[in-house]
Amino acid sequence: MDTLLNISHIDMVFPTPTGGFTALKDVDIQLKKNEFISLIGHSGCGKSTVLNIVAGLYQATTGGVLLNNKEVTEPGPERAVVFQNHSLLPWLTSYQNVELAVEQVFGKSKSKAEKREWIEYNLKLVHMDHAMHKRPNEISGGMQQRVGIARALAMQPEILLMDEPFGALDALTRAHMQDSLMEIQQELNNSVIMITHDVDEAVLLSDRIVMMTNGPEATVGEILDVNLERPRNRLSLAKDPEYNRLRAEVLQFLYEKQRKVEKFELKPNKSTKSNSTSSAASS
Repeated sequence: MDTLLNISHIDMVFPTPTGGFTALKDVDIQLKKNEFISLIGHSGCGKSTVLNIVAGLYQATTGGVLLNNKEVTEPGPERAVVFQNHSLLPWLTSYQNVELAVEQVFGKSKSKAEKREWIEYNLKLVHMDHAMHKRPNEISGGMQQRVGIARALAMQPEILLMDEPFGALDALTRAHMQDSLMEIQQELNNSVIMITHDVDEAVLLSDRIVMMTNGPEATVGEILDVNLERPRNRLSLAKDPEYNRLRAEVLQFLYEKQRKVEKFELKPNKSTKSNSTSSAASS
């Protein structure tokens, strides 16, 4: 497979009152056509910063991003973003929310009938054609996220960027959304970069898992190839030795090699009685 996106040795330094804060250091990732990559790591490891640089929302301090050998310097419809929050306009129907994206990208190149057919096709792709005329407050959270994905797909992007798209959903809805995403990728052969904190989700969906080290100066720690046959079935994979080996490798990286150490210091108030302090400290 040919390289579609080249994230080339990027650093990201944010200015602060006390000097520059290096969030990312020498991050180097290549995305191939039709490939699904997950970024995983502890909070604060720069996953969203990487995604925002690819989206063109941030400009890397050093290094850069090439899409089809062209430098990425600003947002563009060839890189559609799906956020954790669906970001639908509440006064518009599902159809109208997708229509906004279609008008922006294809307003002059498609006829009215072609645009209507394209909008309906993308809503059907995410199983939302039955509710295309409902507003966000009339449908569930999972259905709202489906519309957000339909809106992104309707831009016909070369890369779909997903920032924890299912993080706010309950476990059952999340599983349904993961299955739908696999169906969509199988039909469209999308190239996807997805941020997740869910190890099972990363192994289930990905062709490769990029594991980030802890920040500051976060970078790529390890990249794990996921050579599981597609289409994938979560029930079958639960007993698959290779699936469980991959899952264990990611867990080992996150919880042994990149253990997130949190320090809590209890500072008793002078007016607090010593016995209360002792009780709090032991709890």
